[in-house]
Amino acid sequence: MSSSLIQLLVLAGIAVFLILRLKNVLGTRDGFEKPPVTSQPDAPARKRPEFEVIEGGPDRDITDHVEDGSDSAKALAAMKMAEPGFDVGEFLSGARQAYEMIFLAFERGDISDVRGFLDPDVADAFDQVIAERKAQGLSIQSEIVGVRDVELYRATFDRDSKYGEVTVRFLAEMTTVVTNADGEIVEGDVNEIKRQRDTWTFGRTMGADDPNWLLIATGE
Repeated sequence: MSSSLIQLLVLAGIAVFLILRLKNVLGTRDGFEKPPVTSQPDAPARKRPEFEVIEGGPDRDITDHVEDGSDSAKALAAMKMAEPGFDVGEFLSGARQAYEMIFLAFERGDISDVRGFLDPDVADAFDQVIAERKAQGLSIQSEIVGVRDVELYRATFDRDSKYGEVTVRFLAEMTTVVTNADGEIVEGDVNEIKRQRDTWTFGRTMGADDPNWLLIATGE
């Protein structure tokens, strides 16, 4: 065998050895393979949907006392626009106190201390009733045990004059005794508690310097 043939066989054997080693290291690929995924620069994060925040909503100071969207609610809202410091809850608290003061003054026959809270027509009507009682020799002694309910019944507002009216219903528990000129009880019982319902309307020009509401009408 010639030396050239021997060299050729040796080279062929080395080639087969290298091919087998490559298969063991790299493995084999059969069929279609997806191309390698190349890294991409970080994509911008998806923005969350932005929601518009609506400030405000129903005014609980109004909707706690009247139905939202009602004529009374619109009137109260207009009053607040005309006088930003107006608060319905505070008004009703004041109305309760005014009711007790005015009612007891009227029953006892002396409205001098509360006349400033009365519309002139209401004051005149009270004066007439008090005068009639005195002419008959009657006196009334009343005590309010408690005002159990204060309900805002209706509200109206005139945008031109800025005059607002609020009608309030009261439910009070009280004792009432009527005596004649001789001091004899002709009606009532000091130990008997009765419930009385009254509907009063208060009026005021919103934004005026005078903060007092006037009692402009009474009813049941």
